[in-house]
Amino acid sequence: MIRKATLLAALSAALLAPMVVAAAPGAAASEASAAAKRQTLSVSITSITPEVPKGQSDEIKISGTVRNDTGAAMAGLRVRLRYTAQKFTDRATMATYLADQNVATLPFNVSTRNSFMDIPPLDVGGTARWEMIATPVQLGLREFGVYPIAVDISQYGGGPITAQRTLLTYAPPTVPKTPRNKLAIALPVIDQPRRATDDAVFVDDKLSQAITGRGRLADLARIAQSAPSTTTWVVDPALFDDLNTMTKGYKVKVKDRQETKPASAAASQWLTTMRTSLASSPVVAVPYADPDVAALAHQGLDPQTGRAIELGGQTARALINRNAKTNINWPAAGVLDDDALDLLSVSKVNTVLLNATNLPPQTPVTATPDAATTLDSVGGPVTALVADAELTSLFEPASSTSVVLSTQRFIAETAMISTEPGQSTPRSLVVAPSRRWDPNPTLVTALMKTAGRLPWLQLATLESIKPSKASVPRAGLTYTEQDRKQELTEKYLKPVRDAWSKSQLTALVTTQKTRSSFDAAVLRLTSSSWRNNTRVGRSVTKLVGSAVKARTELIKITGSGPDRPRTLAGSNGVVPISVKNSLSAPIQLFIDVKSNNPELLTVTFPQEDPLPIGGGQIGTVQVPMIAAPDTSGDATVTVQLKTSDGQPYGEPQRLTIRTTGYTGIALVIVGAALTVMLAAVVTRLLRRRSQRRVARAKTRESETV
Repeated sequence: MIRKATLLAALSAALLAPMVVAAAPGAAASEASAAAKRQTLSVSITSITPEVPKGQSDEIKISGTVRNDTGAAMAGLRVRLRYTAQKFTDRATMATYLADQNVATLPFNVSTRNSFMDIPPLDVGGTARWEMIATPVQLGLREFGVYPIAVDISQYGGGPITAQRTLLTYAPPTVPKTPRNKLAIALPVIDQPRRATDDAVFVDDKLSQAITGRGRLADLARIAQSAPSTTTWVVDPALFDDLNTMTKGYKVKVKDRQETKPASAAASQWLTTMRTSLASSPVVAVPYADPDVAALAHQGLDPQTGRAIELGGQTARALINRNAKTNINWPAAGVLDDDALDLLSVSKVNTVLLNATNLPPQTPVTATPDAATTLDSVGGPVTALVADAELTSLFEPASSTSVVLSTQRFIAETAMISTEPGQSTPRSLVVAPSRRWDPNPTLVTALMKTAGRLPWLQLATLESIKPSKASVPRAGLTYTEQDRKQELTEKYLKPVRDAWSKSQLTALVTTQKTRSSFDAAVLRLTSSSWRNNTRVGRSVTKLVGSAVKARTELIKITGSGPDRPRTLAGSNGVVPISVKNSLSAPIQLFIDVKSNNPELLTVTFPQEDPLPIGGGQIGTVQVPMIAAPDTSGDATVTVQLKTSDGQPYGEPQRLTIRTTGYTGIALVIVGAALTVMLAAVVTRLLRRRSQRRVARAKTRESETV
């Protein structure tokens, strides 16, 4: 009855599935496909001990589960262990075996002793555990190597319904010693910039989510607490800078307003955990905010890379680890071209970490190539470290995966590398998950612990990996058109370049000539994180641009505008021009004045020394001007503030100059008219005085009579 019910259920599902897909294409079809996948019988391996059997009589215990998701009860199930004594010859064959989903190609040997197990009837959704034991002798294992094993599940003695494949590495002590290859693990702690300017205003509050619970950064902190001291941590100092700001209280932009947040205890705890965990580990600081170096090289923003490396090192040493290095660079996506390499080399970068696609072997190789090689650059030789794609993928699987199966695969891959033909010299291997990965702490920790106890591996720091005799010739940097398209575009970087140029001026006019306070803000705009999020990047660029403009306008010419003319009395004279410094710091600058009407007005102002202006004060210069003869009226001049090296500061201002120039005969006429008028006034005054004396005399005579 149970078997009949199962067959009926399967038949019904087969008949109904096409109807569901036909009735609802698109999203509904996807749901139907997912439902069909769920309606299966599955078998899983959850434990293999020991991970690497070493003796012929070692008991290999393999256990797991069976789950019934067919939609009907099932009985008569049996789990069987399959194997073959034929070991793999290379890594490619192993990959092909694991990717194969065809039950007809499973290992053909089926052990009959302690290697099968009958499963009791399973209700719908029911799960049963199974366990099998075998020894290397029973499995026919004689030599050091990697062997295929699998477990399948069948019903009523029939063929396998489904199976789970994995790898088993056998390492008997009698085998000749294999080379101990160096393995460097580089783990990134990199995020997206969360602030625009250097104030405590964040564009979002996603960091608070990432550092708590099952957040991505919280998981990285968990890994750091148990990672081997040889693990190299590649950090973005801008991330630590943002979190350090959160520990003092901050604000978050929410549409057209700002929400005030208290000091973040979680940020403080996360920073403390990371500082403590990385205290004795090598730390590499990427340039501040992880800029898109390739894009900067191609768009002519060379100075930003050097400044980002400098600021990144300063910030990392202050907030993370005082020994943080900046001589190692990991470009965006692990790829760069010769232009980007040259730009890095002149900034004292002597090692780059790359993806295998960016630096392939010169000729196809059958064995795993050594990770290190040497590249030529304008700054001298640069060591290139190439990450192993397969090993890296185990640390960062594309989908949810079993820790046990990933560990067995890692053991097998590294064991196979140590036995590849023609490789008597130890080689170097590098693991480097993508920079903004979302790690599984349990998986990553298990892989690192396993790597530390394998006899054919030696854990090493990234900086210790150097080119050796095992290095193979590489084809040179392979930078495709698709790689170029991934860069930040010229259109995106144009306002960034403008913001950078203007922000530098705010520092050049100060007396101390210090670094611009906007360096970090503008560098955040060049982050490679904006490659796939340019909309947000542009909005942050506008915020920074507005802040730079506001700072620039704190130094301005007073009393400018066409409705506020200044008068030049006479044919020549001086016109005062004042500059207000609303900054708290003292400044010094030059004032360039040019006449827009040279036929009416000439400006002669050879300013030899800059004008000093104290913080919060106004400075004034007297600008000599000469009006054309016999003219009067309005002329205009353009006033441009300039830095000590002649760069324009702020927007030029137009001033109106009202001239009253009188020369030659005009002066004679005016002078004569003034003389006549003065004489007439004097005559009237004398006449009035005489008349008053006569009147007073007559008055005295009449009083006497």
